Parts: sequence; C-alpha cells; structure tokens
Amino acid sequence: MIKLMLKDNCESRILIRAANWVGDAIMTTPVIRGMRKNYPRARITVLAKPWVVPVYETNPHVDEVMIYENSGRHKMGKGTLRLAGDIRKRRFDMAILMQNAFEAALLAFLARIPERVGYNTDGRSLLLNRCVKLPPNLKKAHLIDYYIGILRGAGLEDDGKKLDLVLNAGDRESAKKLLSVNGLGETTPLVGINPGATGGTAKRWFPDRYADLCRQLFHQYRTKVLIFGGPADDALGNQIMDMAPGCCINIAGKTTLSQAFALIENCDLFVTNDSGLMHAAAALNVNQVAIIGSTDYIATAPVNANSIMVRESTSCAPCLKDECPVDHRCMTRIGVDAVMEVCRSVLG
Repeated sequence: MIKLMLKDNCESRILIRAANWVGDAIMTTPVIRGMRKNYPRARITVLAKPWVVPVYETNPHVDEVMIYENSGRHKMGKGTLRLAGDIRKRRFDMAILMQNAFEAALLAFLARIPERVGYNTDGRSLLLNRCVKLPPNLKKAHLIDYYIGILRGAGLEDDGKKLDLVLNAGDRESAKKLLSVNGLGETTPLVGINPGATGGTAKRWFPDRYADLCRQLFHQYRTKVLIFGGPADDALGNQIMDMAPGCCINIAGKTTLSQAFALIENCDLFVTNDSGLMHAAAALNVNQVAIIGSTDYIATAPVNANSIMVRESTSCAPCLKDECPVDHRCMTRIGVDAVMEVCRSVLG
C-alpha cells in the first residue's frame, strides 16, 4: 500500500482524470465521493472530455469540471502539451487517474503534479510516483470495485458503491414539458427503450425485435414508447418507428444527455442494451431490463436492485468484440416474448 503526503486543507487541489465513456464515468462517481470523504476541505476538479461532462457538472462533490477539448485546443500532438500546460497553471497537488491509458499518466507527469496516483498498468510506473498495484481479483470484478480499488490501494477510505447522478431543475422541467406535450406518463406507464450502443452492433439487440416489443407494450398498456439515444441513433429510432407505427416517439439525438437523464428518471420501465444510459438508469434507481450479449456482465452489470438482466449463456460470450464474426447467437437467442414477459413482471 502506498502512502500519500497530501494534507486536507482548503488550499489543497486535487485533479481526478475522468473515464471517457458515459457508463464508465457514472461508475467512477463513488471514487469522487470517496475522495471528498478523505479530503472534505480540498478543491476537487474533474478533467473530462465534453460528452461526459453532464455526469460531473452537477455532482455535489465536484468543485469544477475542466474540459478536455480533444477535438480542438487539446487535440493530440501539440494539443497534448497545451493541455499539460493548462493543467500545470492550476497547480494541482494530486492527480487520481481513473483512466488506465498511458496518456493520462503522461499528462499528470508533464503537468508536474507532485502526487500522481493510478494503477501500475500500461507501462506507466515511471510516470506515476504513487503506483497502485492491481490485485488479480479486481481484473475479474465489477468496474465499480475496480475503480474503488485505486482508493483502497492508495490507503484511502472509500464511501461505498452507490452511484451519484444529480439532475438539475431545468432538465427536470424540460422533461416534464416533453412528456406533457406528448401526453405521456399521466394515465399509462412511461416506458423507454435504448436500442443503440457505442462500439459497433455486437452489443445491440435487433431493431425488429425492439419494434415488436414496442407494439406489444402499446397494445397491452396503451402507452407510446420513448426511443432514447444520441444523434447517431436517430436513423435507428426512425427505423423502429416505421416498423411499429403509432407505438413510439423517437427522441434519439433530440435531447441533451442531461435532459435524457431527466426523462429516464420519469420512466416506469427502461429497456436497454449494455450502454451508458443503462448505468444512468441504475444510478437513478429506475426499473430496467438490460439485454446483455457480447459484453462482460460481471464487470458492467447495472447495479441497482430493480434491474433485471436478460441474457443467454453462449460459449463465445463475452467476446467483447464490436461486431459479431459468426452468427450473433448471444442476441438471436433472446426472443421478444422472453423480454416482454420480464417487462410484464415489472409493470404488473
């Protein structure tokens, strides 16, 4: 176990390098709360890429979010040196690296942060003066335990595994307006689906099956289903709408991420692939059905008690591939009736 030298006072400055994906970012929030527990008077800054900023900007344990402008000012190359300079100007005393990338350690080193804490992976030992040894058991554990392991390895107390996702009043109000305009959630259950997922199609249940599910939900509960997703999922949402006419409303790409969080909070049921929004629903303690195929369900399962995973055990899963090289059996074996049965058990 390493020994940290930072004292807790109002002049101490801590930088936490955020994870790069929405789901991972949400799963690191227990670490931020743990850092606040250990350093209640310090100023905590999170360095995050633009698309995960909504996870952190309303977090009560974060004093500031510093944006990593990866496609602009901080673009790889000279931008990396520019970012290191921007960090150095803030005179941080400690960096906690949630990211395992070599670049994360390099930035902290170039920024001359005295205490640089992270796992001793990816050849980073020479750049981190406070290396945390990665225990073998954490390689097969849930990612939340993996992230919390950085605190424990640094001799710090954790503050449990609860996820933090705080919504602001403006996003909640915009969610209520959207639902009111569309007559949703007043007399019938509000159901959302999230048919997309980053990183290829292997994690995705099929559009025609989502459409069939939407038709069944509409006919049984007389409720239109909200289709969630980012701008890249708009065409997918329209495809599902075309296959289930009159049963869905496509909001993919039509909300900000924080507005999507607020809409998920209102859902009586959320049906999703393994994705960032799955972890958002878990953090908001929303009833959800998570359809799991190629991913490692032990590492990335939703952690709220009212999440139900639907998966078929296959010899090739988890393959962790972006695209299935064979017959996508981990998803083809999950039928609409099986998912609908779970939905009924939740909606009653």
